[in-house]
Amino acid sequence: MGTAPETQEAVPAGPGAARTPRTGGGALRSAALRWDTAVGVLLVAVFVIGLGSTDGFGSAGNLAFALNDIVEVALIALPMTLLVVAGQIDLSVASMLGLGSALTGALWNAGWAFEAIVPLVLLAGAAGGLLNGWLVTRVGLPSLAVTIGTLALYRGLASVALGSDAVTDFPQKYTDWAVDTTTVPGTFLTYPVVLFIVLAVITAIVLHATGPGRSLFAIGAQEEAAYFAGIRVKRIKLLLFVVAGLFASFTGVVFTLRYGSARADNGLGFEMLVIASVLLGGIDFDGGKGTLFGAVAGVLLIGILKNLLTLNDVANEVQVIVTGLLLVASVLTPRVIASVVERRHRRAANARS
Repeated sequence: MGTAPETQEAVPAGPGAARTPRTGGGALRSAALRWDTAVGVLLVAVFVIGLGSTDGFGSAGNLAFALNDIVEVALIALPMTLLVVAGQIDLSVASMLGLGSALTGALWNAGWAFEAIVPLVLLAGAAGGLLNGWLVTRVGLPSLAVTIGTLALYRGLASVALGSDAVTDFPQKYTDWAVDTTTVPGTFLTYPVVLFIVLAVITAIVLHATGPGRSLFAIGAQEEAAYFAGIRVKRIKLLLFVVAGLFASFTGVVFTLRYGSARADNGLGFEMLVIASVLLGGIDFDGGKGTLFGAVAGVLLIGILKNLLTLNDVANEVQVIVTGLLLVASVLTPRVIASVVERRHRRAANARS
């Protein structure tokens, strides 16, 4: 009993303390120095360069295409941001997308109504996320190892559900939902993009303005201290994996409708794009640091840059290289800056002594 208050004080006194301002109003004072702000500035710069250098880049049609082209990555990036902030990762999300797509096609072929298919696909996603979370929180396995395994498992289940076939006979009223640009009058936003915006706002509020959101930063910064401070660490991590599975399976439905094709290999490799976007946006791979603004900016930067390179006939291989370089820079640069700052502080301290 006598140690409880000391334990609760240990969370703000540890590494999480330096990260706490990122979740509250105090972050505005140091915004210009943050990596996520730099990514936002770079996004604006790339957009302005595109407007001035590439014909058609700023047209409503191209911007609608560019946003819709990254909407699946953007949707999955929301729960991935929460997971990485909490010091976890889920590499199975793209395979769950493929499983959601395969189930959609298989059930449609079996004569199911589309309105009945979606809840079942979401249930499958929740079950997959629950398995990931159970293996991490109850069995005690690292999330990286677990989700590498389930990455193969869920992709294999997708192949069992649909095989190598492609289902393409979905009614136009459903496929139009994913590509219709008249959702908001006077804009070029599609239904999936509007849905992403709504979910992004909700996720930002949860992460940065609620107690559970602040708990994620505490878990990512010092999990043991968070546990002794009374945070339900295992329950929260389990819930995060379930949410990630839900988002990924639903994104499989969105992907299927947008392309009008259900396949077991849909979304292949998407996990790397999602993780690259999140890390590029300043979410610390070690957990405990980052903002949803940064993650969204990272997604948009990769999407806009890809679109700009495509319009300029840059080969896909080069685009992959550029994305890889951005990822390396996003991980390496903040650490180099932190190392330089730490050395300066040590020299100053030594000089004073």
